[in-house]
Amino acid sequence: MVKRNIVLLDIDYITYEEKPVMRLFGKVKGENSNDLIALDDSFVPYLYILPSGNIDKSIKDLEELKRNGDLEFTKLEKVIKKDFQVPTEFIKISFTHPQDVPKYRDIIWDLDSVKQLREHDIPFYRRYLIDNALVPMAELELEGELIDSFETINSNNDSLEIFKLSEPPKTANTDFQQFRMMSFDLEVRNPHGMPNPEEDEIIMIGIDSNVGIRKVISTKGDEFSNDSEMCFIEKVDSEKEMIESFIKTVKENNIDIIIGYNSDLFDFPYLKDRAKIWGIDLDLGLDGSNIKFIRRGFNNAATFKGLLHVDLYLVMRRYMSLDRYTLERVYFEFFGEEKIDVPGDRIYEFWDNGGNELKNLFKYSLDDVVSTLKIAQETLPLNLELTRIVGQPFVDVTRMATGQQAEWYLVRKAYEVDEVVPNKPNMTMKNIKERGSNVGGYVKEPEIGLHENLVQFDFKSLYPTLIISKNISPDVLVKENNSHNTKFEDFETGYDDIDNIKEEELSSDMDNDEDYYISPEHFFKFKKEPQGFIPSALEDILNERFAVKNKMKATDNPVLKKSLSVQQQALKRLANTMYGVYGFLRFRWYSFECAQAITAWGRQHIKKAMEEAEAYGFKVIYADTDGFYAKYLPEMKKE
Repeated sequence: MVKRNIVLLDIDYITYEEKPVMRLFGKVKGENSNDLIALDDSFVPYLYILPSGNIDKSIKDLEELKRNGDLEFTKLEKVIKKDFQVPTEFIKISFTHPQDVPKYRDIIWDLDSVKQLREHDIPFYRRYLIDNALVPMAELELEGELIDSFETINSNNDSLEIFKLSEPPKTANTDFQQFRMMSFDLEVRNPHGMPNPEEDEIIMIGIDSNVGIRKVISTKGDEFSNDSEMCFIEKVDSEKEMIESFIKTVKENNIDIIIGYNSDLFDFPYLKDRAKIWGIDLDLGLDGSNIKFIRRGFNNAATFKGLLHVDLYLVMRRYMSLDRYTLERVYFEFFGEEKIDVPGDRIYEFWDNGGNELKNLFKYSLDDVVSTLKIAQETLPLNLELTRIVGQPFVDVTRMATGQQAEWYLVRKAYEVDEVVPNKPNMTMKNIKERGSNVGGYVKEPEIGLHENLVQFDFKSLYPTLIISKNISPDVLVKENNSHNTKFEDFETGYDDIDNIKEEELSSDMDNDEDYYISPEHFFKFKKEPQGFIPSALEDILNERFAVKNKMKATDNPVLKKSLSVQQQALKRLANTMYGVYGFLRFRWYSFECAQAITAWGRQHIKKAMEEAEAYGFKVIYADTDGFYAKYLPEMKKE
């Protein structure tokens, strides 16, 4: 038996002898850092069935479908799982292949004895990561045997190890790892405006890295051979050689992460088309496979097996709010410096004219990749940390909206506490119209004029704190009496004339209920016990962030301090997302009542804080959601 520790870079599954085989792509920990592909054929797909009545009747119906040849499965078992914290009997049905899940899903759901199918839409590779508590980009322990070859692996990499697992892998270490990163960018001769890969050649490929490689590969540059300033030029004889040199550079330098800017939509599609013209395979996958484009969000993502591709443009769209997201604009935002720029419609002129213009074009090409790498080194640590927290592949996390990151974090948490994940809501336009819109946070428009000597008041993590302190979660929401038509006497307020009391008095009195937290305005009731699933998960995030911030204060090591700072930023970002996803129509734990309750309590808190500040002589001149600005006016102070 052989043991290996690897850093898990990527994961997928293939079909071998009609069975799914998980493939884990990684780098062996140690001095040599050999590539490794681990194979696991022990994991099987499954889903949960919630019976509509007697569970034995459901099992009987499923077995009848199998006898008739309408359904194939490998195992049926009764299991007790929590459904919104209520212990519930489910049927766990296992299949031979992941494709059986969508194939038989509707047949099962059509049975009268079946109320719901659950967890039928969790991709197989994500299921594997969740069930085995694996963390991508972290260190795993493997146990098994080395094998000489495998049918779906056609790599000519002599250092590649192929490993057949005998036991499920285990996460050994989730600390930050060091990764070999390379940025790249294409320059294309474009005399007709938008480049056409069937006609317009690639004239430069710029490369920068954290492993000592910095160059621009091009078919020109001889005239600068004696210019020490231009020593970064790698001259080749043809576009074909240029592309081959790029591929060779990636392979020989054992790159883990390749970074582009708008590379999903331009650089890699263009490079693939030009490589095809020259009969070149972009076989950069760890298994020897070519580039593939897979759907991620609204776009196709350029992917390689085991080589991680990050499009920084997409990361920036989620990382910051800007008027535009050009590389020049983003770079200036980060570093306060103007980068070299060449107008896109004049690139071909700089190329054709030669001399100083060609020299500037080379500098521009290099500056693009240097800038891209610098931005990546600032931002990718945050995405690596989110990968550790969310527990999904790094490439997926860099392309996820923040709401998706929060949801996959909760899916993993649900598995840990034995909770079956809810299905995504199926909202119709009628439902949406009937629901209306959430009012949102309280805003006081700023008073016109120039104001001096202002003080700022800001609630610390207002919405996350409210979710936890008021136990705002759909699994502890009491459905009855949750409308504007609530019979207030049910709350036992003790008031005789309910129509004449102030809403603030009513909501304050109701909030003192021994068993429930009751929201202002809407009067939604949330049980105080047990703690809701989402408040519990959110509290874990905030507790971890608190511990990380304490470590930051305690250390004088600048490297460790920076690493811890990234961790707490990632945790803060995830925590602040939790409120927004409550109102997202496709969120598995969607609850419009929860979203309304959070903002209602938020408005109550900010208004009360403003009133108390004004009682001390502070005039509020502007307020927004979780804070306000005020100036001190002694004459306003109440005695």
